[in-house]
Amino acid sequence: MRTKRIPVAVLGGTGTVGQRFVQLLAHHPWFEVKVVTGSERTVGRAYREGVNWKLNGDVPDGVADLTVQATAPNLDVPVVFSALPTTEAKEYEPQFAAAGYAVITNTSVYRLAPDVPLLIPELNPDHTDLIATQKSNHGWSGFIVASPNCSTTSAILPLKIWDDAFGLRSVIMVTMQAISGAGYPGVSALDITDNVIPYIGGEDYKLENEPKKLLGRVVNGQMALADVTVSAQANRVPVLNGHLASVSVGVGHKPTVDEAIAALQTWQTPTVCQELPSAPQRTVIYRPEPERPQPRLDRDTGDGLAWTVGKVRQCPVLDLRYLALTHNTLRGAASGAILNGELLVVQGYIG
Repeated sequence: MRTKRIPVAVLGGTGTVGQRFVQLLAHHPWFEVKVVTGSERTVGRAYREGVNWKLNGDVPDGVADLTVQATAPNLDVPVVFSALPTTEAKEYEPQFAAAGYAVITNTSVYRLAPDVPLLIPELNPDHTDLIATQKSNHGWSGFIVASPNCSTTSAILPLKIWDDAFGLRSVIMVTMQAISGAGYPGVSALDITDNVIPYIGGEDYKLENEPKKLLGRVVNGQMALADVTVSAQANRVPVLNGHLASVSVGVGHKPTVDEAIAALQTWQTPTVCQELPSAPQRTVIYRPEPERPQPRLDRDTGDGLAWTVGKVRQCPVLDLRYLALTHNTLRGAASGAILNGELLVVQGYIG
């Protein structure tokens, strides 16, 4: 039982993902926000004055009166949660790692770096073994761990479960991604209303490459990517929250539909996840109804941290197909990164 909360900073705390970090960490049992950084426009102002708060409720009391600081590795905390824009993340995250901070990032810059753990605690908690390699490679006293893309997250858990059970060979994936994934102000209403936009910059590449790392193995401190081929197409749809993935998979051992569903329903999270305070009671929920999952009905399951899976059927092209849904700004962003922080505490990397 922890008796003292770990002081943390939120880098880029005035943006939409940064606001989620602030909101979720406000009453966290292990972490306490002591520093928020922001743009030149907001530096020196009280957080409540500098932030354009876009979430439900008010700015949390414990953070509202903090003075927004510049993003620089001179902050009096051991851990930083990064919601920086891409260009700033590329510049500052290595500086923080070199200066001894634990950098838990939601940004895309270092996800595919071979010595940066790309983490989902329920899938690959052992990938933190890369931290020692990373620190050695760069001479850093700190380190970076990354969360995967929110759309990759929506599809990945059934892939992991079926890879373990049947051996994954190939994947065809189509994502229907919520507009909140574009940040604020995001997609123009004139573009998305009564429409689907079949392009999200860089998203297909992430969907085709991040699963190989997430499903891979760390061997002697080195990342061995999974031998799986992924074809992906990302689409923006007029839904506020919740990314839905429609996926077909080819496997080595071809199960029946009942066997495939049973694998989902009987899968157990790694033991270490039972110690994480934010972990959902049930990580994967299988819905047998033919019209589920749906974003509006299922995105908040498990406080937005669970996967809802449905429509498992035989695939006439590959072997199996399914639909999977997660909340993109929670499991796919801030909540997922906070879970990574909790894992690092349990494993002794921070604390």
